[in-house]
Amino acid sequence: MVCCGDRIYNRLASIVDDPIMLFTKLSSFYFFYFSLLGVMAPYLGLYLEYQGFELFEIAQLSSILMLTKVLAPNIWGHVADRYQNRLLLVRVGSIATLFCYVGFFFADLFWHYAFVVGLFSFFWNAVLPQYEVLTLHNLPNASEWYSRIRLWGSVGFIASVVGGGFIFDAYSVDLFPYVVLGVVFFIALASFYKLDEPVTFEREKGHESTFMRQFCRRPVYLFFAICFLLQLSHGAYYTYFSIFLETLGYDKTEIGLLWGLGVFAEVILFCVMHYWLERWTIRGIMFCALVLTTLRWLAISFFAESLPVLVLAQCLHAMSFGAMHAASIHFVHVSFDHRNQGRAQALYSSLGFGLGGAVGAILSGITVRSFGYEAAFLISACCAFIAAMLVLVPKGFVSKLSVD
Repeated sequence: MVCCGDRIYNRLASIVDDPIMLFTKLSSFYFFYFSLLGVMAPYLGLYLEYQGFELFEIAQLSSILMLTKVLAPNIWGHVADRYQNRLLLVRVGSIATLFCYVGFFFADLFWHYAFVVGLFSFFWNAVLPQYEVLTLHNLPNASEWYSRIRLWGSVGFIASVVGGGFIFDAYSVDLFPYVVLGVVFFIALASFYKLDEPVTFEREKGHESTFMRQFCRRPVYLFFAICFLLQLSHGAYYTYFSIFLETLGYDKTEIGLLWGLGVFAEVILFCVMHYWLERWTIRGIMFCALVLTTLRWLAISFFAESLPVLVLAQCLHAMSFGAMHAASIHFVHVSFDHRNQGRAQALYSSLGFGLGGAVGAILSGITVRSFGYEAAFLISACCAFIAAMLVLVPKGFVSKLSVD
């Protein structure tokens, strides 16, 4: 690990004056940003259930978190690509997230919660794609170290999901809004680090590559279809996994530890992901990840009562999110030119995590209400399997793309 750390430091030192400070700046934002997800994903459903909402109402409110990912990143991506001031947008979005979240303390009816969740998540979901562009820009010729920085988001997730489990077990899930408010405050603080902005270049003569031309290439639109299906398959997981485990007798500490285990496995994968990207094709990584994701949902559907099986299933989060996300960020980065990076990263977020996640949440809500939790995870497995089959489409994926 020390040797590996030295290699990272030496590589960055050849590019930037202070690699430790750069690492700290980039990593801290990811840490706090995904700490918020670590509280929201496992415990929002439990908190809403505690507040007396029905299962389908919980699915509807959870889907709002996803739906804002469809609209917000694309609006901000367009603005960022036009005005080239991504850091300002990240700061404005982070502060607006903090102010809008305060309304959570005054909500009591379904539509009050829907309004507040929609408003604060609009700004929360808008900032990450632009921060991804800033991160990759600040790592020129060292973008393979993206996974090393991004893993601190996973560390933040683990810290908040495990810590949240202990807090809510020891005291009450009624503390949920206060925990979230503290995390959002630190996101706003971390957004004020100074980073270099991507330089705007004039369009070269004879080079009329547009966003739509780049999007309409076969590998690219297949990629976005796969991302949609993958996140659709996660709908039951992010909406009902905690509630499902609680019905099986697991306490909140155990639920938090299981969530944390999945993200810990993701951290381990991020440590080696740059080696995989050097040695494997994106197509190979995605196919392997999607097949294992299918097995993960099947295991949860049929064997959730067995703790050893559940532990193994959670370890597969390293593939179903970690490997897929790192490969996807790399794919988008090499598939679109610098002028379209903001919109491309936003589209990845909105079509996958946004639209896919929202449809998955609603679909799982309908399924759980009619057939139970097991059926919802079975449908998730089917979606992941279809996505794996799309990867096998002949001449669909290549390891790298030219943006010409």
